[in-house]
Amino acid sequence: MKKSTVIVIALLFSIGLFLYPASAQEAIKVGVILPVTGEKAKFGEIEKKSFEMALEEINAAGGINGKKLEFIFEDDTGRPDVARSAAEKLITKDQVVMLGGGYGSSETFAIANVAQESGMPFLVSTGSDNKITEQKWEYIFRINPPVSDYPRGLESFLTEVVKPQTAAILYENTNFGSSGQKEFQQTCERLGIKVVMAEGYQSGGVDFKPLLVNVKKANPDLIYMISYVMDASLLMKQSMELRLTPKVFVGGGAGYTLPEFQKNAGKASDAVFSATLWYQTLPYPGAKEYYDKFLKKFGMDTEYHGAEGYASAYVIADALKRAKSLKPEDVRGALAATDMMTVFGPVKFIAYDKMTNQNKLPTYVVQWLNDKLELVWPKEVASKPYVYPIDWEKVWK
Repeated sequence: MKKSTVIVIALLFSIGLFLYPASAQEAIKVGVILPVTGEKAKFGEIEKKSFEMALEEINAAGGINGKKLEFIFEDDTGRPDVARSAAEKLITKDQVVMLGGGYGSSETFAIANVAQESGMPFLVSTGSDNKITEQKWEYIFRINPPVSDYPRGLESFLTEVVKPQTAAILYENTNFGSSGQKEFQQTCERLGIKVVMAEGYQSGGVDFKPLLVNVKKANPDLIYMISYVMDASLLMKQSMELRLTPKVFVGGGAGYTLPEFQKNAGKASDAVFSATLWYQTLPYPGAKEYYDKFLKKFGMDTEYHGAEGYASAYVIADALKRAKSLKPEDVRGALAATDMMTVFGPVKFIAYDKMTNQNKLPTYVVQWLNDKLELVWPKEVASKPYVYPIDWEKVWK
């Protein structure tokens, strides 16, 4: 081979090496932290698939002003220390322009701490403990309602339909559970419902019967449960075994709306109500289309957690398109100016109660009917009429 040919090949090879990273750098990188393994993995799975589906659509439509959007996913395993390390890695090593995701409240709070300390914009998709947006942190934004808002759609259903006199609250000992318990107890006080029992439990238990026996002795009209999916399923199965028969069982969102709840709890899930943040038949543009496309693409149902992830991806893309530059302060400014409609509902970050950079949305009530989650309240948006009163012996037969 001639020396000149070797030189040309070497030059072309070196040019290729330089061109490849240059083209790779065209992608705008965003870090998304979710629980992909561990006990919260089912939630992480539904959100990750929704982020990915939205990403395909965003890039097919031209990306971010002609540049490709890239999501770098990190698994927090449901642990705050891992979540913190993931955030640090995405910011320092991957040099993302912002962060998204955040499922468990404890993990989300850890991510938010890192993001605020680093001056890195973070759009929370799910973590709902009120304190996440109560710190006056200017770089932290949240698309989903805080846990204090979860029972708001439930309140009118309780006062107009169930009219309970007494309630028991069962909650997992996490930031999400404790915060939710406190807020629902205040809701009960406001509605004149006597809380006869409020008990926390260690998540991941296998025998809730001692706790449920005490609930049965208290004989409440309403049992309100704040749990992730495995605990939610087991609590209902063991309630059925003990023939615990309040007027209503109500879940505080989270584990009570996932398809896995019905699969794991079986007939013990029937007639159970839950607070929810979204349903596919709500009159939000694209909501039903998102649900149908997800079902077709992945062969599984989605629900409010998936809608949060899907909508978050579009809010991220919208902010990056409008940002003056990809510098953190400019991305933060673009997020703060967000005013858009998504499949999850309108998104506009405001200050209310003690929170800042918080999106405000209505909440709803769903009920498991014939193995399907149906929107039952308010009546004007219901997909099916609610079933009440409930004959538990007939339901469980």
